[in-house]
Amino acid sequence: MARRPRLCERLFMVAERSYCEARADSAQHYAARFAAKEAIAKALGKSFSWQEVEIGRGARGAPEVVFHGGAKAAAAGGVVRLSISHSGEYALACALFERG
Repeated sequence: MARRPRLCERLFMVAERSYCEARADSAQHYAARFAAKEAIAKALGKSFSWQEVEIGRGARGAPEVVFHGGAKAAAAGGVVRLSISHSGEYALACALFERG
């Protein structure tokens, strides 16, 4: 990310970048959010712009998904359950989409 800051701007929303940059090892957090966006796209069965899916944190710290644009329409009427984990050099995410 340090070598390609424009890539970071293309993949992540301002709030996501702020969250990641505030962490000691921001690369782990970026990787986890990237994995989450990929998992959500696969769960929805659609591709969309990276900026249409935002990974935040809920009141209790759990990952939370905010949809924008076409992704919001694709997810309408359903709920995404998301789990994110990262440790050292590894990051993973699992997303489950449940229709109403």
